[in-house]
Amino acid sequence: MTLKAVARLQAADAVLFDDLSSTVLDHARPGADLVAVGKRAGRPSPSQAHVSQLLVEYAQTGIRVVRLKSGDAGMFGRLEEEIIALRAAGIAFEIIPGISAASAAAAAAQIPLTRRLSARRVQFVTGHDVTGGLPEQRNMAALADPDATTVVFMPKRTFPALASSLIGHGLSPDTPALIAENVGHPDQSLTRSTIADVAAQLGGRLLQQARADPSTAR
Repeated sequence: MTLKAVARLQAADAVLFDDLSSTVLDHARPGADLVAVGKRAGRPSPSQAHVSQLLVEYAQTGIRVVRLKSGDAGMFGRLEEEIIALRAAGIAFEIIPGISAASAAAAAAQIPLTRRLSARRVQFVTGHDVTGGLPEQRNMAALADPDATTVVFMPKRTFPALASSLIGHGLSPDTPALIAENVGHPDQSLTRSTIADVAAQLGGRLLQQARADPSTAR
């Protein structure tokens, strides 16, 4: 978090927070109303419409409200839906950028997102669409570019299929890859491998989960 974000959190009367951002709630002032509105894949979660309405209702009471998201709210954080709701209600707000998961993961792994000559471009893509499946509209020529650093957000369920498609479009199965989980948390995990091995690892996890709880298989 930036110092500005910490200052706003310390002054807030109410904090609507995501699950992955809950570890920074120690910065909230005593007595602040802390409301969990996070979404987690495969688990019961509040709808985006409900979260946006809740944000508006809290703000309309005249108190100071912080909407706390993990990473950077503008990076696959559904920020725009909440902006639209606030503007429609005539509520003033400010957006304080956070540190994206991509930057945090690269720093934790002690690697750069760009390299002269070999990685002149960085691309951020989502691993799933609104249904939870692999997005159908993908620029495979860009995604399979060996001279680009590609960051895939929320890919656990779909990366095996994505990797298969990437390899089919010419990307080497030995292309270096990093699985970054719970970045910045005490249980942070960084696994260095190749895209083929990462696909195998994540596919194996999904199979184990499906065997343990068939309702999670999708």
